Amino acid sequence: MKRTYKKMSMGVLLCFLAVSPVMKSGAAEETKEPVTVKSTNPVPVFTSLKAIVKKSKAQKLAEEAMDLYNVMDLKSYGLSMPAFEYALKGYKYLVEKGKIMKNEVLSICDFSQSSRQKRFYVIDMVEKKVLINTFVAHGRKSGGEFAKSFSNSPESHKSSLGFYVTSNTYYGSHGLSLKIEGLEKNINDKADKRNIVIHGSNYVGEDYLKYAAMNGRSYGCPALPAGETEEVIETIKEGTCLFIYHPTRSYITKSKVLNG
Repeated sequence: MKRTYKKMSMGVLLCFLAVSPVMKSGAAEETKEPVTVKSTNPVPVFTSLKAIVKKSKAQKLAEEAMDLYNVMDLKSYGLSMPAFEYALKGYKYLVEKGKIMKNEVLSICDFSQSSRQKRFYVIDMVEKKVLINTFVAHGRKSGGEFAKSFSNSPESHKSSLGFYVTSNTYYGSHGLSLKIEGLEKNINDKADKRNIVIHGSNYVGEDYLKYAAMNGRSYGCPALPAGETEEVIETIKEGTCLFIYHPTRSYITKSKVLNG
């Protein structure tokens, strides 16, 4: 009986020793797997984080634009959401760069609309409300009822897109007028050489539209109804931001203000 007992004890002992290392080995393998996964690919983690940061910044601007658009009920005035979002983006960029001396007011000329519509907007960015909404002409070579073509070249008689800062006033052949400085190289920076200014005209406005299929056109100036010119100029003169918009892809992709 003793010999049998010894063999059984040894057998049990051998089984125990054989099983124990397998269990330990299995546990070790289970703890290694997540460590290996975490340490094999650190670069994409940082890359994705950068992408998230960039996206959140753009998303933040989009949300701010949408909030302001709704608060000021700009849709009811006919201003397109893309026009306002681009205007806000460029406006904030120019204010940050110190290009805009008076940031209380933002003016938008939305040339995506028909010339029969009131597509010029003066917005109070502090009080968050539309101060003025009126008609505005585009250049005669830019198109008929709708503006379609734009240029920075002298004698082109076309409108120039992009961001401007308003300057000083003067009295010319159209009465009270306002000089504007184009802030975008090769897009609208020849505004001064082209004598592109804000002025009043009798070929723009509700009275003109009673007898015409569309508002008249200028030599490239954003011309306003004569009876409203003084109010507009006095509101936006000397250092405010003006944005002339159209969904022209070449402008949107090349503008350093929008892509800065």
